[in-house]
Amino acid sequence: MLCTNPKHRLRAWQGGVETIPRSMFQLARMMTQDFFAEGELVGVLTTQPLDRPLDYKAPEGGCWLGAFVEVPLGPRRVLGVVWGAGRGDFDLARVRSVARVLDAAPMRAEMREFLGRVADYTLTPMPAMLRLATRAPGLGDDPAMRRVYRLSRVPEKLTEARARVVEVMEAYGGAAFTLGELAAEAGVSTSVIKGLVKIGAVIEQEAPRDTPYPRLDPDLGGKSLSDDQALAAATLKAGVAGGGYGTTLLKGVTGSGKTEVYLEAVAECLRQGRQALVLLPEIALTAEFLTRVEARFGMRPGEWHSGVTQTERRRLWRMAGQGDVQLVVGARSALYLPFRDLGLIVVDEEHDTSYKQEDGVLYNARDMAVLRASLTSAQVVLASATPSLESWVNAETGKYDRLNLTARFGAAVMPRLAALDMREADLPGGQWISPHLAQAVSARVAKGEQALLFLNRRGYAPVTLCRACGHQIGCDHCDARMVEHRFLKRLVCHQCGETKPMPAACPSCGVEGRLAPVGPGVERLAEEAATLFPQARLAVLSSDLFGSARALKERIEAIARGEADIIIGTQLVAKGHNFPLLTLVGVIDADLGLQGSDLRAAERTFQLMRQVAGRAGRAEVPGEALLQTYQPEHPVIRAILSGDEEDFWRAEAEGRRAAGVPPFGRMAGIVLSGPDAAAVFDLGNHLARNAAPLRRIGADVYGPAPAPIARIRGRHRVRLLVKADRAAPLQAALAEWVAPIKLPANLRISIDIDPQTFY
Repeated sequence: MLCTNPKHRLRAWQGGVETIPRSMFQLARMMTQDFFAEGELVGVLTTQPLDRPLDYKAPEGGCWLGAFVEVPLGPRRVLGVVWGAGRGDFDLARVRSVARVLDAAPMRAEMREFLGRVADYTLTPMPAMLRLATRAPGLGDDPAMRRVYRLSRVPEKLTEARARVVEVMEAYGGAAFTLGELAAEAGVSTSVIKGLVKIGAVIEQEAPRDTPYPRLDPDLGGKSLSDDQALAAATLKAGVAGGGYGTTLLKGVTGSGKTEVYLEAVAECLRQGRQALVLLPEIALTAEFLTRVEARFGMRPGEWHSGVTQTERRRLWRMAGQGDVQLVVGARSALYLPFRDLGLIVVDEEHDTSYKQEDGVLYNARDMAVLRASLTSAQVVLASATPSLESWVNAETGKYDRLNLTARFGAAVMPRLAALDMREADLPGGQWISPHLAQAVSARVAKGEQALLFLNRRGYAPVTLCRACGHQIGCDHCDARMVEHRFLKRLVCHQCGETKPMPAACPSCGVEGRLAPVGPGVERLAEEAATLFPQARLAVLSSDLFGSARALKERIEAIARGEADIIIGTQLVAKGHNFPLLTLVGVIDADLGLQGSDLRAAERTFQLMRQVAGRAGRAEVPGEALLQTYQPEHPVIRAILSGDEEDFWRAEAEGRRAAGVPPFGRMAGIVLSGPDAAAVFDLGNHLARNAAPLRRIGADVYGPAPAPIARIRGRHRVRLLVKADRAAPLQAALAEWVAPIKLPANLRISIDIDPQTFY
């Protein structure tokens, strides 16, 4: 499972490593030629869980280094990439031939190097990296015509099933669907679609399986820029035009127009004939952003995220490799698309925790974007109003350039921030909106403006308690309390997703009628708001309340049009949305993120509060943000209110430096899991006793200890934490440490370099 070469030489890079070992890439570099004639031995890296490339004979007509191929493996055919020359270290009579070369642009050298270096940095097997880089359906399909369906017109009268088909096609902006894809997306039978074809509402046509994307016009013209914006845009454009590597932190207050600035860098990249990638932290942000891109460049870019059809994913993957898509907007995995000539990567809201992949390949897309750009001589723009401490430190030390936008664009001004001391509110039990906040909401709504009530907790109540015996309803498979979701009429485990109906009687003592919710979630807050503001139109924004990204996008657009007076939302609303009528933000529990021992608790609370406060007053009417807190004297709350962000970052950086933790030290989280708690602890104790490779580099090993959530999906979890000096060769030592371990089939080791969470 793990890279185990202890001889890799490492040195410091953002949050970890500058030069990542190149063991897998070196295999390809050892070649003296890029083309293999028929019958020559080639090493093929497959997507299967094997420890090295396998030898095959080049097929009839030969193949290129980096070619995507199908190869026989046992009775199956599997996807692979020609990674270099074959080893020839076994009976050559048994070597089979490559079955066929796929009709796709070969994987470029810098992409192979990128995958190898990410693998070595994250201690991920190379086949898993290749799977990440080939996450598109039908790559082995022949380039042929296919039958697709497009919306032609919307009939006046539609059955419910036909209306769902039309709704889906409209939501995807006229994209083509295959018959099966459209039927599955709309939840109808194929006969419903055929019926729409008969009446002329849907067009059935033959189309090439994959086609280039429309060309974008970089000179179409963008919005007028302020002097600060124009200066920042000119600096970014010069970097792109120079054709070399560089990373710039674009720090601008919320509403300062960072997007328009970096779109000018995108325009320059297109003028240079290179490709650009913009990463966004949430699918919900994509619709508004695509509208802005289309207005700036005349056409829509390529999209890569879970809300895109499988047909479009396959098309985009192929066109990226051929250079026939100029701009891609996507989620973190878009970083692994096979771009032919990537010249610019923008990481919008670069501080956002969703850029860290928490399962499978454990990587931070922000950091890996910097690595990929360095290999392709590209520019990176890290955009945020509240940057991560890692990026702030890199800018302070000169590793990154920094551009500041200090004022909101146009007539908009920053909102006024104030704390509401909840110790003086004297609220009765079961209520969370203070009288002062309620008055402020009523005043804004009376003026035709919008108010946001923010609580970063999904569901109705985080705990359901039996008042007869004190039992708290927990998940059957995890050591976590189940959260009541009253809209769904179910209890939900936020760890494993298990759900069960809300019981009438306590599952422990059997007494009926004594189960009670404890604490608020956004659904319970909405219930209170409906009582306090009976005439107001309420909208609840929480990711679990929407069955699809399309439904969430439509709700956000409706709110932006003014179809709600009061918005009740989780952190989803803090991520870049623009609600022109929103002038008041009320934070229900500003202290929530300060609880616990997470070393990033202060940083994340500061970022979240500043971001959500920044949703207010983004148009002409001045905004206001009121923070309900029981700790108004807390340093983080005082920093939020003062607005002196630089003082906060300096103080936070000094605290981290003194503790020797990231970004001034290195950490790795090790989670052991299995069905038997004793066996998992035995493994943890064995690792702790035999940590000589780590101690040789001066690292400290803490644990084993039960993970904060000690059981998930029936598997017991034990955690160790490794802390090392910033310059220590941590990956090599970790690999040597775990290499002797022969795991039983039911035990797992997960190693997270630069962990962002500690659960």
